[in-house]
Amino acid sequence: MIRFLFLSLLLAAQPAFANHPGERLDEVMTEKEPAFEAADRPTMPALDVELQNGDPLRLGDLHHQIVIISFVPEGCGDPCVEQQAALAAVQAQVNVSPMKEMVTFVTVQDADAPIEAPWDDANWRLAVPSAGATAVAAADRFAALSGRTGTSPMVHVIDRNGRHAALFHGAEFQKTNLTLYVNALTNNAHAPKPPVKKSWWERLTGWF
Repeated sequence: MIRFLFLSLLLAAQPAFANHPGERLDEVMTEKEPAFEAADRPTMPALDVELQNGDPLRLGDLHHQIVIISFVPEGCGDPCVEQQAALAAVQAQVNVSPMKEMVTFVTVQDADAPIEAPWDDANWRLAVPSAGATAVAAADRFAALSGRTGTSPMVHVIDRNGRHAALFHGAEFQKTNLTLYVNALTNNAHAPKPPVKKSWWERLTGWF
């Protein structure tokens, strides 16, 4: 209860995010958080992964959620360990609020890359690459969406309906800033809608 009240007060104290989530969100976060990078891309790279029970994990099945994706390739070592711990702390902030039902955390790891972070299984999914794929290849495909150079692991924030909203680099970001950014997305009344595929008749009549 105390954690929930703390988070509520924290969000209320940030009018740029809490009251106007659709206005200047990326601009304000860029000013506040050096690890933040705006993306705003309508689609995502392919993610060929599966859950521990062998079921495929498809981002399209989570189109109604805010999805936070991170990667733990084999050999990543301390940078990934630290980032996973930071993200688990963000999840703890998210999960003391109604955002818990609207946000899913996904960690993609190679089989030999253990994760020791205190994740809450309620809205965290651990995925491994499907046969023939690797976490490092998946991480590279997603990293190509960034305009920055460097080797720090990246956190990808996916808005509802698959829009690649932003990246957070490394593990030194302020955890509250990521929580505030996610909160703003969950409160955005103008969340992007999936593209509507027109029939041949609608395309034809649209010419006139």
